[in-house]
Amino acid sequence: MTTATGRPQLNPLLLGRCMIGGILMGLANLVPGISGGTMLLAAGVYPTFVESVAAATTLSRKLQPWLLLAFIAVPAVLAIGVLAGTVRDIVLEHRWIAYSLFIGLTLGGAPTLWRMLKPMPGRAGIAALVAFVAMVALAILQESQPSSSSGEGGLAGLFIAGFAGAAAMVLPGVSGGYLLLVLGQYVAVLDAIDAFKEAIRAGELNSILQSAWPLLAIGIGVLLGVSLVSNIMRWLLKHHRDVTLGALLGLLLGAVAGLWPFREAVLPDVGSMVRGEVVETVADAEEIELKYRPTESYEPSLGQMGFSFLLVIGGGISSLLVGRLGKDGDDPTPSTAAV
Repeated sequence: MTTATGRPQLNPLLLGRCMIGGILMGLANLVPGISGGTMLLAAGVYPTFVESVAAATTLSRKLQPWLLLAFIAVPAVLAIGVLAGTVRDIVLEHRWIAYSLFIGLTLGGAPTLWRMLKPMPGRAGIAALVAFVAMVALAILQESQPSSSSGEGGLAGLFIAGFAGAAAMVLPGVSGGYLLLVLGQYVAVLDAIDAFKEAIRAGELNSILQSAWPLLAIGIGVLLGVSLVSNIMRWLLKHHRDVTLGALLGLLLGAVAGLWPFREAVLPDVGSMVRGEVVETVADAEEIELKYRPTESYEPSLGQMGFSFLLVIGGGISSLLVGRLGKDGDDPTPSTAAV
């Protein structure tokens, strides 16, 4: 329900949906393949989020947009902080299981965008095809540089990662976790979050201050990314809705190309370069952490293939069910009324 000015009416139900949407968005940005924007759509608060961000970036003096953003952002941050280490370990140690699930979750998000486009006009189809080809090309490029997916990060890299992850919070169908994988910052970001959490648990001031710098870089990127992309998305959905949604659908489907599950970390070759240093001996190679090792494809067993297929199906069904929750919710196109 909205007020006469076009604003969503502030009530406990809306605030509860914002909290659920925030938790889902936080989890989505930890997992490659799930879109934070799609989770907000599922909770029925996507237009509310985009409009609230647009109002906040203009430093609105009204309390309502700030309150709505807080009810989305705080649960999202808490979900990320609590589960970052667990999700990272699963991705590193059980890649084929995690990525099979990611593929299903990714494909399960497509009907949400398709429903928003149906019937799809020709210009949206062209935009979807171009975006799909771009994502496949990006996946091939990443495949040719396997060690890039587990980079050290650095403050500049973490800033870009925060910006990219923030973009996915506002773009239905685009996974923040997947963008971090492509940029080579996925593990680095989860490491930074987990390191800060461990420093707080230990209560060591120096460790807390040292681990806070990477989080600050990520946080600045997130704030700028959310502010910029939310306003761009608001304008695009208002003026070029079909083409925008078509491109998002292509990005979503093309993302699967970079999620091949049957790859495993291997020891780097002697003489190869890892994290800017030459691996001189086998002992040096064995000392390199799992997250920094290159990956190679392998032939899965029949059991792995069967279980992987079930995980894809299960992930797809789960994503479809979440999408169905928002089917009768808010229209995905933001209101033209100012918040």
